[in-house]
Amino acid sequence: MKNLLNSILCTSCFLGTLFILQGCSDSWLEPKPLSFYTPENTYVNAEGLRGALLACERNMRGEFFGDAAPICTEIIQSDLAVEAVTDKAGPQMDMDVSLLPDAQLNHQNNTRVGWYWKEGFNGIKYANTVISRIDQADLSEQEYNEILGTAYFHRAYRYFKLTHQFGNVPFIDVEFTTPKYDFFTHDRWSILERMKKELEFAYQWIPEVVDRGRTSKAACGVLLMKVCMALTDFDRAIEIGKEITAKHPLMTVRFTTNQTKPNTNLMFDLHSVEAKLDPANTEGLLYVVAYPEVEGSAAMQIMRNIVPFWNSGSIKTPDGKTGTAETPHPDEKDPEMDLNRTYGRGVGHLHSTWYFSHQIWGNKEKNDLRGIYNRDSWKHTGDLRYNNPALKNEENEWYGKNIVKNPAMSVEDTIRCWYYWPHYKSFVPSPLDARWEGGQSPWYVYRSAEVWLMLAECYYWKDDFAQAASALNVVRQRAGADPLTSVDINIGEILNERARELYYEENRHVELVRISYTYAKTGRPCEVFGGRVYRLDNLSGPGGTNSNIKEEGYNFWFDWVNEKNNFYNKGVKHKFAEYKISVHHILWPVPANVINTNTMGVINQNVGYPGTENNKEPLKVPLDGSVIK
Repeated sequence: MKNLLNSILCTSCFLGTLFILQGCSDSWLEPKPLSFYTPENTYVNAEGLRGALLACERNMRGEFFGDAAPICTEIIQSDLAVEAVTDKAGPQMDMDVSLLPDAQLNHQNNTRVGWYWKEGFNGIKYANTVISRIDQADLSEQEYNEILGTAYFHRAYRYFKLTHQFGNVPFIDVEFTTPKYDFFTHDRWSILERMKKELEFAYQWIPEVVDRGRTSKAACGVLLMKVCMALTDFDRAIEIGKEITAKHPLMTVRFTTNQTKPNTNLMFDLHSVEAKLDPANTEGLLYVVAYPEVEGSAAMQIMRNIVPFWNSGSIKTPDGKTGTAETPHPDEKDPEMDLNRTYGRGVGHLHSTWYFSHQIWGNKEKNDLRGIYNRDSWKHTGDLRYNNPALKNEENEWYGKNIVKNPAMSVEDTIRCWYYWPHYKSFVPSPLDARWEGGQSPWYVYRSAEVWLMLAECYYWKDDFAQAASALNVVRQRAGADPLTSVDINIGEILNERARELYYEENRHVELVRISYTYAKTGRPCEVFGGRVYRLDNLSGPGGTNSNIKEEGYNFWFDWVNEKNNFYNKGVKHKFAEYKISVHHILWPVPANVINTNTMGVINQNVGYPGTENNKEPLKVPLDGSVIK
């Protein structure tokens, strides 16, 4: 991460021109470029500028794909799951240790907090390249406005995340072609106001119908809704949400080839690879893309991340034999005995919390296709069967029977191997691979189901609980859950519904932080915590170096996660770590190297982390014009 901010803010240039010496005439003095793909002759038309936007779209994919994908960090920093890889000390369990500015902040064996900083500013860099060069390109009015609007979307997409993950951050709105060492922190509220204005422009000009993986008008509308909600402009958010849902209805009947497969349902259809490829899918608004059975296409590895480590040697039969294997017995005829291809081979990065696997599924969710009562949709390690070929060879009585927990299983192995997970969400086949860890597939970033849930939240903030219940019920009815009434509505029920619907899609930590800021900004008493009132001036706690405060009342994020996540609130321990969070972890640490290499400016550190003594008052971002002098 050396010189991180400087490197990610410099423009990625194509090959420059080189001189070629040819013959004996004066023509050898003329430069002969080997490649004409320089910024000066590439970003001159719509094709060149759209090519630059491809970098923005490509980098979005990295959040959801790969081993310990960054989205896992967003989920681990929330109420829904914890890191369950317990055979080492590095993973993010004790946040008081793992979330420090000079810690390893961008590695699959630690945390991906640093990925969000690095790739956030990478995306901003690519967008700024287009914004800075668009006036020199030969474009029609429609092309100009569409491309500029798309670049605005991508810049806002990154800043929305950054301002909820890191708070006040540097605002950069122009392209840099040389290193820069004098960045300053800007006020998050003014960044969001600027993003709102630019997204309004984008929402006007980005087309409705686009290729899968590109930015659509509806996707822009979702992000604009989120920014409006962050700024407490709930009326505008409602207006946009109604427009989106009118044009993009939910998928309410089965619609893929999976409908003929046993043990599936509408939720399997919706989250299948086939659904994400289906042009008739009206619900998907924004996707990141990778295509199945295409060699070299990125693999999600979602099953590796979500599914328990059932292939661990700790899964034993009651008579002490190794219980499972990736490859079934060659004579086995039952396809479900191939655990690898039926469930995927996991390593247990995400151990579901009790809140996620049980508390949010009450009597009104008895028939919910998304929930724990539907044993096709949710699975547990105990649903799997002993399949080790050696057991069959020796005619062991346990072969083919359901796995039972070994009473001697250690805490470490219990955390990693023994839990429930949403199988309907995680199952992405890997037909090109021997080990099925989650293959190539498009993935939802935004769906119209989320828009309905955002509408419900907007009505909640406006005290219109009947409308909030009505919006939630659109999503619940599709899933088979009983309807809610106005008396059921509070922020907890809205968060419960988001958890039921949007696991591994939403940035759960970001959404909890957004709600935390809204409570603090509005001063609204929080009913789920007995009318507790929050403030902006101490959102991250009382300050100080390494202030690992565990007290309630500073911010909604800590109070909610501390109440709902049964690992953090009970101090679950294993031999390498204890699960801990503190009040100031609502915002993540700015990587130390970013601050240290910015020698001519000041990038602030967040309250609670070492380095805050050097902070300066954040600058304000104007609605128009550049902040860079």
